[in-house]
Amino acid sequence: MTLNEYQTHALKTRIYPPDIDGINYSLMSLLGEVGEIANKYKKVLRGDYQTRTEWDSMIGAELGDALWYMAVLAHELGFTLKEIALLNQEKLASRRRRNVIQGSGDDR
Repeated sequence: MTLNEYQTHALKTRIYPPDIDGINYSLMSLLGEVGEIANKYKKVLRGDYQTRTEWDSMIGAELGDALWYMAVLAHELGFTLKEIALLNQEKLASRRRRNVIQGSGDDR
């Protein structure tokens, strides 16, 4: 499955609450899913999971939810997932060529 095929599939299953803008809803939902990933990882650090398998099954589901909201948000903003991936790949390649892959700041 390609990124764009996944995005097309995701868009078939989106439902927004009435009177809520798609960008706002999908952005806030994406942030919530990323928060769930962080919270589950906090529990790993705390030692709540006994095996790597427990963690893998839970984090895989949460990553999938985050990907779904990313696909929907990208669409709401006028991007395909493939375009987002290519833009990111170009940015990282440029940083590597300029030897600024480490560090912080958008304008590296």
